[in-house]
Amino acid sequence: MPKSTNVKDYIRTIADFPHEGIMFRDVTTLFADPRGFRMAVDQMLHPYAGLRIDKVVGLEARGFILGGAMAHQLSVGFVPIRKKGKLPGKVISEDYQLEYGEAVVEVHDDAIAAGETVLLVDDLLATGGTAEAGIRLIERLGGEIVGCAFIIDLPELGGRARLEKLGMDVHALCAFEGA
Repeated sequence: MPKSTNVKDYIRTIADFPHEGIMFRDVTTLFADPRGFRMAVDQMLHPYAGLRIDKVVGLEARGFILGGAMAHQLSVGFVPIRKKGKLPGKVISEDYQLEYGEAVVEVHDDAIAAGETVLLVDDLLATGGTAEAGIRLIERLGGEIVGCAFIIDLPELGGRARLEKLGMDVHALCAFEGA
């Protein structure tokens, strides 16, 4: 892949995946390129430079890749928010709506201490349902969210507005039109 200063150039689009009519924004090509991956991590952290961040929380699954790298960069802990039934030990759960049905995400009940500052990260912001469920889990544990960082925003699906309505600072590196 040619060198670029734009993260969007590293993301490929796959038509009709996983369903007809969907334009899947594939960040694995970004992750596979060392320059692109470093650029994405650095740019996702930039708006939060100088802020105290105690933990980085990543949403399953690509948020784990980003969150781990970002936590390492900040020398702070990483916390995964996973689909129901994937974490051992005591967890708290949050239900949320999908396009067709419901899902549940969980976090360990001792993963975030009251008053810790948290940065929530994932690769893609679409409707904001998963991110909102993650926010609710963090808040139930007493965490204070300093921001929500994404690589891609799909503005037409309303996720940013949904999170901003909750009082969240939302940062995305690029946007794509459509679903």
